[in-house]
Amino acid sequence: MATRAGTGSGRGLAVEVRPVFFPEAQVRVWLYTRPTDMRKSFDGLSALVKDQLQEDPTSGHLFVFINRKRTHLKVLYFDRHGYCVWAKRLEQGQFHFSTQPGDKTVLSWTQLKLLLEGIDVTTARYYKRYQRPQPAHSTV
Repeated sequence: MATRAGTGSGRGLAVEVRPVFFPEAQVRVWLYTRPTDMRKSFDGLSALVKDQLQEDPTSGHLFVFINRKRTHLKVLYFDRHGYCVWAKRLEQGQFHFSTQPGDKTVLSWTQLKLLLEGIDVTTARYYKRYQRPQPAHSTV
């Protein structure tokens, strides 16, 4: 966690700065692949999750929505206390993602980060890296 010293009063109050959401193995990231009206918020997005995605909006999973122009993105999730909506508006460019048949697709945390940073994962290249040799399994 990063801390920032407070300013103004001279007391040096430390404020903890946390990311909005944390990557966790059990949390899935669902991308709704149809254009979404960005006027929707907590109730409208949770209704989309129930009715269109056929998922439980209180599951703790992240649900990602993008508008028709692909310039606005919202993430809906439920923490232990209630719904959270996180939004991003691009000043230039578009969000890029590959469309697949159906209304939803699962993203990895890495794919979500790449989507938010403007990197198209479908055109990204993978360069071979060293991998540790796997130990031979004995059949004893």
